[in-house]
Amino acid sequence: MRDFIAMMREQGRVEDIERPCSTVYEAPRLSSQTEKILFFHDLDGHRAVMNLLSDRRSLAAALGVEEQDLVKHLAAATYSGRVVDAGRLKGGIEPDLSCLPVMKHFPGDAGRYFTSGIVFSRYDGVENASIHRMMVLDDRRVVARLVEGRHTHTLLRAALARGERLPVAVTVGTHPLVTFAACTRVPQGKELAYAAELMGGELAVHECENGVRVPDAEIVLEGYISAETAAEGPFVDITGTYDPVRQQHVIEFTRMYCKEDPIYHGILPAGDEHKLLMGAPYEPKIYRAVSEVTTACDVLLTKGGAGYLHGVVQIRKNTQGDAKNAIMAAFAAHTSLKHVVVVDEDIDIHDPHDVEYAIATRVRGDTDIMVITGVRGSSLDPTRLGDGTNVKVGVDATMVMGKEHEFKRAEWP
Repeated sequence: MRDFIAMMREQGRVEDIERPCSTVYEAPRLSSQTEKILFFHDLDGHRAVMNLLSDRRSLAAALGVEEQDLVKHLAAATYSGRVVDAGRLKGGIEPDLSCLPVMKHFPGDAGRYFTSGIVFSRYDGVENASIHRMMVLDDRRVVARLVEGRHTHTLLRAALARGERLPVAVTVGTHPLVTFAACTRVPQGKELAYAAELMGGELAVHECENGVRVPDAEIVLEGYISAETAAEGPFVDITGTYDPVRQQHVIEFTRMYCKEDPIYHGILPAGDEHKLLMGAPYEPKIYRAVSEVTTACDVLLTKGGAGYLHGVVQIRKNTQGDAKNAIMAAFAAHTSLKHVVVVDEDIDIHDPHDVEYAIATRVRGDTDIMVITGVRGSSLDPTRLGDGTNVKVGVDATMVMGKEHEFKRAEWP
């Protein structure tokens, strides 16, 4: 992570906050006001960063590709990076969460939350890595939101069924591409290999005392998830609204490892970094799915759609029905997607005015809008029904084939 910060500093993308700042509301509020990386030199006496990946330009810089090539580059992934064993993690101490600048982000939050922590787990030969929000309970314990059916929850159920705890290690302050990989739905057990691929082909990992492997990080918290539960929430999630209180599983930490003068990483809930990490990993998945039914050109999950619920898909039509096939493919690839607009190659999907223009001039409400009811939606969408279902809308904002000349826009010579 320090190497990435240094690279971004050379590009003028880091703003240093030298004055003392509070972990309660102040640092989160400051991060909401800029896309630059904020480097806090005195966050309640500690060093910390926010906004590591607050925009696509930063993600492209981390990958070493042009911004316009992001989705195609990610869609070509093979999850085949080399994970190198670098030996046992050394130098741990007794855990004390009170010595970390864990933030309280909004007044309605139930407490202080880890928001960037990657939960690495390993059970019965299967590894996983994913981000879970974790509310601090005391100096050794947090309660983590584990979405039912996701891989961490599945591994935990397998361990509890055998009367065992799930060994985990939480890293804070990893390279942003490792964080991005942990946010991506990949084939089972391929998160570390995918991170290695994104990092250039190789990633070194250390083994904790409980057998879990972790990459380089500023802070590593080793421990176990048990059958113990506690109330988690309220907490502001991706839509900027409060997620409800749930009974969730507790993680008890048994050991803590820190670099000298560690740099804590915090992600603002519903902020730009949160939206990018939630949505951008789904863009290549949608791109691949749409490519199965027509010629996909680009995909964007929009910031105005919470980076997660709204998508724009750019295609090159081969037949008149391609746009509607693309709509169905997009919904199948990203089941939390709520509204999707499919446009032609001449529309800039990163310009909301251009997308709106396509809707205004190329859409007939009676023929070009698909409404699908009774389908699974996002648990984070406030309009969801009690059974988790919702309504999805697809908009075919493409030109009618054979009549493109009627839609052609004037151009300067």
